[in-house]
Amino acid sequence: MTKKAKKKEKDTSITRPPVVALVGHIDHGKTTLLDKIRQTRIASGEPGGITQHIGAYQVEGITFIDTPGHAAFSKMRARGVEVTDLVILVVAADEGVQDQTEESYKYIQAAEVTFLVVINKIDLPEANIDKVKGQLSEIGIVPEDYGGDIVVVPVSAQTGDGIDDLLEMINLMAEMEELTADPEGDLEGVVIESSLDRQRGALATIIVKNGRLQKGEEIYAEKKPAKVKALINWKGNHVDQALPGDPVEILGFKEAPLVGSIVSKTPQERLAAEEKVSEEAGKLKVILKADVSGSIEAIKANLPEEIQVINSGVGPVTERDVFMGQSTGANIYAFNVKLNSAVENLAKQSQVEVIQANIIYELFEEIEKRLEEERDPMENKQILGRAEILAEFKMGDKLIAGGQVVEGKIYQGQKIFLQRKEEIVDKSVLASLRHGKDDIETANKGQEFGAVFSPALDFRKGDVIISYKDEKAD
Repeated sequence: MTKKAKKKEKDTSITRPPVVALVGHIDHGKTTLLDKIRQTRIASGEPGGITQHIGAYQVEGITFIDTPGHAAFSKMRARGVEVTDLVILVVAADEGVQDQTEESYKYIQAAEVTFLVVINKIDLPEANIDKVKGQLSEIGIVPEDYGGDIVVVPVSAQTGDGIDDLLEMINLMAEMEELTADPEGDLEGVVIESSLDRQRGALATIIVKNGRLQKGEEIYAEKKPAKVKALINWKGNHVDQALPGDPVEILGFKEAPLVGSIVSKTPQERLAAEEKVSEEAGKLKVILKADVSGSIEAIKANLPEEIQVINSGVGPVTERDVFMGQSTGANIYAFNVKLNSAVENLAKQSQVEVIQANIIYELFEEIEKRLEEERDPMENKQILGRAEILAEFKMGDKLIAGGQVVEGKIYQGQKIFLQRKEEIVDKSVLASLRHGKDDIETANKGQEFGAVFSPALDFRKGDVIISYKDEKAD
């Protein structure tokens, strides 16, 4: 065996920093907590200061992702990627468990990621830590001192109380996870942010998961190439390389890559993990609401394998259910529960279908009917127009499809299929339609446009948008 071969066999793996994200109800202090961690744990005289501009930063060997929790989860999970090692669920000590607290917990469960709970705002007179722990137990998050196995850390993002305990617990949990990576191995990273800057062009923030990323290298975010012109760390400093666990902004992409894209040194369609979830993406997505929990369990137990339950719960259909249906592309199935006029109108405006049933076999008949439509999506559809996607770009947090109508017309607010080659790969709604700087309701044959889809689609150049409406069955 040669010396070179022996060198290759040497174990070069290292312990890498844990990647941590915060989720929770609005105004429960996620951003304030992150700010306090930075302010109290980073030396003020450090070169570059505390310039947070790339959506992630490092503190005492911990990489924090500073992006909207739900958006990051849903986009990355939809592409089969889990970038976070640990999630912090933030709950305010004065308000306790709220709707978005429970929703955040569902995202955590779906992602199957390790998590701990931070009870924030313990400095407030109205703070009641024991009450919050009781509420957490009721939704299935049982703290250690209540007989469960969930770590709960009380903190104050205002005073800094508990911050040391929190950082110590994160490092302890990360140590138990035995997080390792090989800086000499193949490059693998994940895009956590991307944008289009007028002066600097397409930008992407990635977290390196394995290998090392170096300035001057040629890389790919799946099939989108980049010659790395510059690497900028979270302090705003230019660096020559990024190692496992490091967040870094890349200049050099020709097009802004999708959030959740895998970064490597070779172009690729999908990784194995993504292929598995792409199969999930092809399933019929549903949100279940019922009068009692027994009904929910009975329905779930008898659903066909092709069904993916996005969320379920007891009680009437709410606006939150509609918004979740809109963002995920799920239909809502309501068994023995009411639908008030405000929610019904919102569902119509959002193009979210709500199917009501009072007899359980009728509900399953409706589900089977939708499955048949999924198997042959073009059946009973009137085609209104077709358009080819010519470009993709980002404006703020929205991914824009630039296209041209090749047949008929396409309409703002209308349902669409996304066709790739000869296959229907997804469906959505044209949430907005623009020509130049103007909002338009219709784009005619030959006209160019920019479109935003709701729910968002993983589209590509060359894909075809098919605008349609449902024909009435005889």
